[in-house]
Amino acid sequence: MRYRQVTRYITIAAAANSAACRQPARVLRAVQAAALTNIFLIAMTTFRNIVLFTDTDGFARFREEDIPLSGGTPKALLSDLIPSDGFQVRHSPPGVSSDFHCTTTAQWLVVLSGAMEIGLRDGTSRIFRAGEHFFSNDVLPEGATFDANVHGHCSRIVGDEPLTTLFVRTAA
Repeated sequence: MRYRQVTRYITIAAAANSAACRQPARVLRAVQAAALTNIFLIAMTTFRNIVLFTDTDGFARFREEDIPLSGGTPKALLSDLIPSDGFQVRHSPPGVSSDFHCTTTAQWLVVLSGAMEIGLRDGTSRIFRAGEHFFSNDVLPEGATFDANVHGHCSRIVGDEPLTTLFVRTAA
């Protein structure tokens, strides 16, 4: 049913676009906005979350998960409330980098300004820029002692801009 609705709005928007010379511009914009709104509402039913985690072999890895946006209204979809235990803001100058380390407490990291690269032991890395996030949960496995050849991730600031991040700790 929703697919048909999207198709109908795309068809209306395309027809309005081709007939732009015959219709007032505001009507055209309204039809196109309605089409885009309906496409957005149908396409965005989950929030893509990038997770940095410790795998069963002790190595940190990335995976992607979807968080359902099942609450709210069609104009403001919401996830379930995710408990937290406070937040911190960090500001670091350009050129800062870290050695390999594990996250001490599972936390969301949101890049507010600047860019940072997270590197893993297997050589993979991801760059996160302003407005992007990941869930950092590569904690040291229970009972393990940190092994510099296996555990953790490293980070570095990318570019000439300082890095400002927001850490939101998960509830214990």
